[in-house]
Amino acid sequence: MMELRLIPADAPLPGEATLAVGLFSDGLEAGLTELNARLGISLANPVSQRKFTAHTGEALVLHPLGGPPQTLLLLGLGERSGHTLEGLQKAAARGARVAQDQAAKTLVLDLPPAALDPTAALQKQAMAVRLAVFRDLRFKGKSRNGDKKDAPSTLEDVRIICPGARAAVLERAEAICTGVELARELVAAPPNVVTPLSLAATARKLAEDHGLGLRILEREDCERLGMGSYLGVAKASALPPRFLHLIYRSEEPIERRLALVGKGLTFDSGGYNLKVGAAQIEMMKYDMGGCAAVLGAARAIGQLRPRGVEVHFISATCENMVSGDGLHPGDIITASNGVTIEVNNTDAEGRLTLADALVYTCNLKPDAVVDLATLTGACLISLGDELAGLWSPDDDLAADLLKAARSSGEGLWRMPLPASYLERMKSPFADLKNTGPRAGGAITAALFLKEFVSGDVAWAHMDIAGTVWSDKGQGDNPAGATGYGVRTLVEWVSSHAANPPT
Repeated sequence: MMELRLIPADAPLPGEATLAVGLFSDGLEAGLTELNARLGISLANPVSQRKFTAHTGEALVLHPLGGPPQTLLLLGLGERSGHTLEGLQKAAARGARVAQDQAAKTLVLDLPPAALDPTAALQKQAMAVRLAVFRDLRFKGKSRNGDKKDAPSTLEDVRIICPGARAAVLERAEAICTGVELARELVAAPPNVVTPLSLAATARKLAEDHGLGLRILEREDCERLGMGSYLGVAKASALPPRFLHLIYRSEEPIERRLALVGKGLTFDSGGYNLKVGAAQIEMMKYDMGGCAAVLGAARAIGQLRPRGVEVHFISATCENMVSGDGLHPGDIITASNGVTIEVNNTDAEGRLTLADALVYTCNLKPDAVVDLATLTGACLISLGDELAGLWSPDDDLAADLLKAARSSGEGLWRMPLPASYLERMKSPFADLKNTGPRAGGAITAALFLKEFVSGDVAWAHMDIAGTVWSDKGQGDNPAGATGYGVRTLVEWVSSHAANPPT
């Protein structure tokens, strides 16, 4: 387990440590002069020979130095005027990865925050370091010496120099990281491991570990509630569905009641509209990325214990499979609010499960509901893999979520929600179809969901189809599952607490 510590700038350096120092490109000479005096060495020649200019993303390793530190890592921060929290986060992640590649055990991180808020700067660095070196090796075999195959060297001790910050910030950073890591592990696991039953077990463990309330609905419970839309998707699977409901309640008087709803398809075959070709059916294990984000947020919030809020974490989990019991294209099903739906595409199943989840959630009378779903390929085409889409008829809620996303470093972009597009979802046989025309597919999907939200509840929908997985990795996200959404949700909930982070 990595230990994160805040240390003063004049703290002695362990002899075996790697010292990572950030330098600005427009202050490189002055920065090197200061380092020369600090370490008692001359860096001009090696830096010049290696053509290090301190541009953004550059890294130069110098070793062995012969005495503390044993290794020096220079990190380029670009021009001082363009230094941001996002740049600081990326530099910290870069430094951690390079140090790990060099088999370092101890890293001292000295990145000048410049004019940045020291509290935010420390949290960004701490989270970036921990998440950048995270590796999920659960399904790797062991080599002859008993170690996991492909296991990287592990950073064990990270000491961060950040004048003006408080060490308590590290506890918050670590809590959020545990949530992101849980989400990554859930999304990355194969569909024969993460199932509706195993997600229910994860919810039980979260409830036990963090004092959360828990309600798990089985098929019969959902039938009594009239969840025909959700159960219509689930009925083709040999695995029973599980409807998950975790609750965090502050011990202080409740001022805000919030709800987070995550799409929980542990595998999506597409049903009779089977996924083929470029659809990458083998990757449909990540179709529960919304559920993973919500459970990750539950883990973090359970540790942080924000005051004055009640938070509901909800997911209608199941598989979308093919069998003689499965939905046919053309079937008509009835959601728990009485809305009838013509299923013209069994591969648009996520919105069917979310429909009943949203009705259930609104019946709890929360002040605001946010749902997250890997819902449409259309959103991925529109926004790529760095931005999730945000739809909401409530300007205040949308603004709060955009602010939370910016603060957390997760990309989020508000999209239009024109009411006229709902006409494209009307069916001649039922109240709605579950898909409209190809054009504007992410918009019509959001409008479909809106039909299952009570009019007096503030609601927002986040389509995370492009952001839940990264083929190449970026920032503090390694390639694979990103854990997207956890940070934004935690920041959003925290902003409504009676003790918001400062």
